[in-house]
Amino acid sequence: MATQHDIALTRALAELPGPLPPSGVIHLAIPHTSRFTIVGNHLAQHAELSLVAIGIGVHIQSMPTGSEVGIKALASRFTEGETRIAAALRELEAHGYLSRTRVRLANGRLVTRTVFCNQPGAALRGGMVAAPVPLVTSVPAPLVTPAPVPVVVAPAPAPPPSPSPEPTPVPEESHPPVRVPSRTAPKAARRPLPRPRELTPELRQTASAILAGLRSHAKELVLSEDDVEALVPGVAAWLERDAHPDTIRHALTTELPQPPKHPAKIVKHRLTVLLPPPLPGAQELAPVRRTLVIPLQNCDGCDRAFRATAPGHCRGCRNEPTATAA
Repeated sequence: MATQHDIALTRALAELPGPLPPSGVIHLAIPHTSRFTIVGNHLAQHAELSLVAIGIGVHIQSMPTGSEVGIKALASRFTEGETRIAAALRELEAHGYLSRTRVRLANGRLVTRTVFCNQPGAALRGGMVAAPVPLVTSVPAPLVTPAPVPVVVAPAPAPPPSPSPEPTPVPEESHPPVRVPSRTAPKAARRPLPRPRELTPELRQTASAILAGLRSHAKELVLSEDDVEALVPGVAAWLERDAHPDTIRHALTTELPQPPKHPAKIVKHRLTVLLPPPLPGAQELAPVRRTLVIPLQNCDGCDRAFRATAPGHCRGCRNEPTATAA
């Protein structure tokens, strides 16, 4: 087998045009007819990407749309570990070849959307993005358009008389047209940011301190000065309703989406939808007055009905011994 391979290689090199270089690689280029991917030299010969990143980039570009190209999927395919694969993916992200973003589906589930760009430079310049093309398995033959042939329509022969009456055809069931919901349907108006009845200097100072200190409890919530100024009324509304500052921080910093793209929008949304109701006052917590009803009892002496909290004798029977003694 080795001898046949060497002979075939020698013959192929002899057919190359021009003299062979004394050193370095010699390309024996055989045209592909199936299962090939066009890769730009800007990726294959990238001066700043590692060899692992270049290999993974070429592999991802060769996969069809919808393939799993996450860290665990690549680690199960190649011998490199998850650490090296994750570092290579970060390299591709830093140079614009790869983009991974968290998006929310219609059912509320968060998923990672991975996009691979084969020409990051063209995308930055506003180049056209081609539609996803499935993996080519074979080269189709060139289409040949036949010359138009005139078609002669002959009259249909009359049907022979039927000896028996034909059944009446049943009309097909008509279906109402399917209405597709418009993508431009108006969305529900968003609730405005809550505001206190009076934004006092004390409320403004405390609200500003809470917003500016959020990054100490959640490093993702870094707000600008303009964001803090715009969100102060919302925090002041919470403080006006006797919400403790720790309660406000907990509501704004727990279970944040990763990564949070717009921290100010997240804070505004939570200040609006999680606003607690005002604490009830003394009038709302006043005890309910109830009318005391004394039940009816039957007298143990005369069997007459009288009202008392416990069974016994009526007033007349209780006073009868006293009257007799007198």
